Amino acid sequence: MATAAIEHAMTLTPMSEHIGTRIEGVDLRHLDDGDFAAIRQAVFERGVVYVPGQQLTEEEHIAFARCWGGIDVNAYFPANGGYPEIAEVRKSENQKTNIGGGWHTDHSYDQVPAMGSILIARETPPAGGDTLFASMGAVFDSLSDGLKNTLRGLRAVHSADHIYKADGLYAQTDQGADLKGHDIRTLANHPVVIRHPKTGREILYVNPGFTLHFEGWTREESLPLLKHLYGVAEREEFHCRVQWQPGSVAIWDNRSTWHYAMNDYHGHRRLMHRITLSGEALE
Repeated sequence: MATAAIEHAMTLTPMSEHIGTRIEGVDLRHLDDGDFAAIRQAVFERGVVYVPGQQLTEEEHIAFARCWGGIDVNAYFPANGGYPEIAEVRKSENQKTNIGGGWHTDHSYDQVPAMGSILIARETPPAGGDTLFASMGAVFDSLSDGLKNTLRGLRAVHSADHIYKADGLYAQTDQGADLKGHDIRTLANHPVVIRHPKTGREILYVNPGFTLHFEGWTREESLPLLKHLYGVAEREEFHCRVQWQPGSVAIWDNRSTWHYAMNDYHGHRRLMHRITLSGEALE
């Protein structure tokens, strides 16, 4: 894969055929308008951008996030002390369960889902703890014309209640005591195929974490088709992998990607700071 140079020393390199761009030669604390526009376009077109070797403080993390628009404060994760905009995604040396250890799309359970996230690695294990990303635009493109037409006529129901409520999935694990928002109730209805608001690309918008069923269908009726779609999206050809180091940053588009935090570093601490970027209604 070729590397394309743009203004100054900034370089953009594809991470895989369908998704991901690695950016080097840039300091996210000091971007001119052209560099920021190039990063934003890469996020919209390639789903996720990975920028290693950054030195952002909490204040600089928040300032960079505000360049993208509004910030959605996460209702479930513990906040970083003194900075409510920053959610901590963490796993201690003694915990077995991690956050995000399954394919999902953040905030699809919201009426207006988040545009994306800016995640900074603060502490990383000596090995493991990578994050996988999947291109849901490429997944949709790979489907047959008949299935595409069927999906364009469907809507799906999303919720996080089964994950975060007092007797939800995380409550049964050693992450339960760290999370909050047990009394919050969520329910959202979105098209199964959306058009990206910036690129116009059609995207498959269902995910294993938060999609319950198709509108007007029972869950039992929905599961065979959902499982088929999930199986396509789980194929490696549609993925890229982010290997974290302290200070590295990933910016991703929640509308067009899934992600999966690998849980393969038991006995080691991992701490990430995440800011969620406000989105717009999906169509």
